[in-house]
Amino acid sequence: MTSPEPDETDQAAPAPRSGLRNPQAAVRGLGAGTLVLEAIVLLLAIQPIRILGGDLSGWGIAAVVALAVLAALLAGMMRRPWGWTAGTVLQILLLASGLFHWSLAALGLIFGAAWVYALSVRRSILG
Repeated sequence: MTSPEPDETDQAAPAPRSGLRNPQAAVRGLGAGTLVLEAIVLLLAIQPIRILGGDLSGWGIAAVVALAVLAALLAGMMRRPWGWTAGTVLQILLLASGLFHWSLAALGLIFGAAWVYALSVRRSILG
């Protein structure tokens, strides 16, 4: 007796490369978590920068608050196809806000590195 040929309905979909049940949701969660953490750190950094750094002007504070709000909004929009691109633009804007105060440039470098890592994880999981 020979085994019957498997038809197309018996074949299961190929398993994801990562072994995750829903790799796209996991990657979206990583991106959203990174952006939420960035928003929290930006808001918490305002007062220490003002006290220790000295000359963070009203425009600098407004830029930090705007970037934090933008990061929080983007965290909720990671399902959109442009979410990762917008997150990259946010990191560039944070780095450019270093013109207001040097510590914002340092935060831009730190979160830029975290974003590059999240992008590399995304690429390795989703292919």
